[in-house]
Amino acid sequence: MYLDFYGLDEYPFNITPDPRFLYWASQHREALDHLLYGISQRKGFIELTGEVGSGKTTICRACLASLGEDVETALVLNPSLTETQLLRAILGDLGLEARGRDRLNFIEVLNAFLLEKNRLGINVALFIDEAQDLSPQVMEQVRLLSNLETDQHKLIQIILCGQPELKTRLNRSDLRQLRQRITVRYDISPLDLRDTGMYLAHRLSVAGANAQRNSVTFDHGAVREIYKYTGGSPRMINAVADNALLSGYVSRIRTIDARCVKQAVQQLEGIR
Repeated sequence: MYLDFYGLDEYPFNITPDPRFLYWASQHREALDHLLYGISQRKGFIELTGEVGSGKTTICRACLASLGEDVETALVLNPSLTETQLLRAILGDLGLEARGRDRLNFIEVLNAFLLEKNRLGINVALFIDEAQDLSPQVMEQVRLLSNLETDQHKLIQIILCGQPELKTRLNRSDLRQLRQRITVRYDISPLDLRDTGMYLAHRLSVAGANAQRNSVTFDHGAVREIYKYTGGSPRMINAVADNALLSGYVSRIRTIDARCVKQAVQQLEGIR
């Protein structure tokens, strides 16, 4: 509702993981580099962790967009699966037909596919989002997938993406074999105050903000208030900033200040 007033082409603070809006703070660039390195070097298991809203899913989407034609990918978004359902989901995302309910058959189909792709010089990467919610039984099935290999290469690279609880889960004694196979790890830290301001400006720019069009900006006081409330969490920044833009629109101002942010926080907290 405020796009025309601010001279924007689209909403800048949606919470969907759109890689176009990814602000490349140093930790986000390093996270992407770790993913790309682990996949290209066929490291087998890669672990990416971060707090809720830290940008994990967006980074995974950016990674998917960065991979070349020599990498085929599968993406599992729903962690609430049984071992059999997980295998069916993987086969389905790779375009393979999964008939029946025989896990051994599913693995044979997957192995044949991976061997053929390896023969053609094609790598395969499996992304599992919200991996902290995988049951121990499914995690064990994931570990067994890493046994699909040749003498030279891991046939499938598995990226476990999850909240910090994933690290706690992997420290369980019954999952030590899986933990020991993870050779590439990265934990995403929150944005600092400077990056919070840069993040806000970047997303406004992608959405069409332009000084020559008298578009919207966040002043220093607004940035400090946003950082104080969100602790540098990108998802929380989006929620506060979007409500602050609405507050500015109601007040007919294009420079968002601390007052707008405080009103946005009160609205998010349900304070009247």
